[in-house]
Amino acid sequence: MSDLSMNCVPIGFVSSPYKIRGDAPKQGRLTDEVSIITLDPTYMDAAEGLSIGDDLFVICWFDRSDRTVLQSRRFGEEKNPLRGVFSTRSPNRPNPIALTLVKLVHIEGGLLTVKGLEALDQTPVVDIKPYSLSIDTPRND
Repeated sequence: MSDLSMNCVPIGFVSSPYKIRGDAPKQGRLTDEVSIITLDPTYMDAAEGLSIGDDLFVICWFDRSDRTVLQSRRFGEEKNPLRGVFSTRSPNRPNPIALTLVKLVHIEGGLLTVKGLEALDQTPVVDIKPYSLSIDTPRND
């Protein structure tokens, strides 16, 4: 059996207008407030090649999620039926890893300004990945 230990360190942190869990949107939208991802200086070179307008997946560790919540309502709206968190984007889940599609609206040094990120202020960022429209889309990376 393989060693299942994991080593994961944040590459940066989110600066967000959302300070408490109840204020954060249940699913990010381009109409939401901007958030700024501050990259750790160690990872500055990893942002090379990013451009304003890029769609990115941001992977965060929602460290203030309620890990005991296993069902939620889509968008947090009472009119929607309860569903298991694996079929929703609720930040509350057994291992609260968030995979969020965002739009890069500004980049300056190690500061990435994005739209559509539903993360709380000071949420750790685990990774950033480019979004491609289809698994069949040819890529040059």
